[in-house]
Amino acid sequence: MPESAERWEALLREAGCSKRVIAHCRSVHDLSVEYWHEDLMDREVLEEGAFLHDIGRGITHGLAHAQAGADLCRRKGLPERVARVVECHIGAGLTADECTLLRLLPIGCMPLTPEERVVAHADNRVAGTRVISLEERMMRAAHLPRRLKRRLYRLWLEMEMFRQRPGT
Repeated sequence: MPESAERWEALLREAGCSKRVIAHCRSVHDLSVEYWHEDLMDREVLEEGAFLHDIGRGITHGLAHAQAGADLCRRKGLPERVARVVECHIGAGLTADECTLLRLLPIGCMPLTPEERVVAHADNRVAGTRVISLEERMMRAAHLPRRLKRRLYRLWLEMEMFRQRPGT
């Protein structure tokens, strides 16, 4: 395992993440790297953000794990761009108003940068350690409001077109 991956795994363990969560993070990392584009993304931010995206699960397994994980990353002195990847990985993002309605801090958690969008998408595609199809993901999201399902689908379309771009 590369030195950086060992460091990230140690951070996850230190945060209280289970072996199952760490294995999931590794799978999301591996899928995220498949979407990396040299001209458009910072590979270090993509990889570190993907590996640490669920670091907040050592604190809570609820939706608040993204904001808790981002806060933990900031306290650990990690780059803000990595903290934002962690903060914005829920589904296809949450607006500040949606966060408020979900009793989270009213922070805009929409994935905007390519790295944030790739990690959110990869997390949607990985169930446990298994990469799932769009159909299975949408079935798992059947209970969500239409606007959130539409957001998930649009992110999937964007990422799949992005992954097939020449030069990746």
